[in-house]
Amino acid sequence: MEMTNLQVFLDIATEAALAAGVILQDYLGKVEDAITEKGRPGDLVTAADQTAEKAILAVINRHFPEHSILAEESGKVGNQTSQYLWVIDPLDGTTNYTHQYPCFCTSIGLLVEGEPKVGVIYDPLRGELFQAASGLGATRNRRPIRVSSTTQLSKSLLTTGFAYDRRETSDTNYPEFCHFTHLTQGVRRGGSAALDLAYISCGRVDGYWERGLAPWDMVAGIILVREAGGKVTAYNGSDLQIDSGRILATNSYLHQVISEELMQVNR
Repeated sequence: MEMTNLQVFLDIATEAALAAGVILQDYLGKVEDAITEKGRPGDLVTAADQTAEKAILAVINRHFPEHSILAEESGKVGNQTSQYLWVIDPLDGTTNYTHQYPCFCTSIGLLVEGEPKVGVIYDPLRGELFQAASGLGATRNRRPIRVSSTTQLSKSLLTTGFAYDRRETSDTNYPEFCHFTHLTQGVRRGGSAALDLAYISCGRVDGYWERGLAPWDMVAGIILVREAGGKVTAYNGSDLQIDSGRILATNSYLHQVISEELMQVNR
């Protein structure tokens, strides 16, 4: 695929993410009476999610009506035979958003024949725009970014999240959270998978793992981390399967040791 095409896709994803960000800012603090659960306790949706998603879909459909789209609120729409699949989370961190806790974003990724090629993550509160495309590098607010250079687990800061089904299953990452808390300088839980991955890409944290994720949580962040020099795989270091819902992303230097520790806890 030509780099010029990827740049166009990146530009359109950016246009859509910025439009969604305006909506999220407008709705912030005004959604108390329009919050519902999508079936599982804690899995929330608001009018902000829905309105922001409509704005994103309008931008993408206007420019690429022949493409397929997978969006958190609308599901899969568009041309199901297209090699291009836009993967959209209009509001990643909805629970944070409903509490006005400042950790949420819009995430827009593009899969081409199943591979992440373009990603945009926009945090409207901080005014931080993360962009990446395959072969074009990764940026924050248009400036190049790189992963951290931390090489020792004992000097690292990690991040993770807890899945919505944590109340119904024994397959949680609570043991892993405790394990890494003792091995590192700390483990954070921000509540937005997309921002966790964005923070890997700009060196704010050194590693991230999580289970129970949807594709729209990961796709944009995957290409950001890779283009910033990081590594993204399955827990055991094998090729990432996006539909597995499990991801390990690091600055690459710590990848093997974090993977080994994850496997030790999961024996």
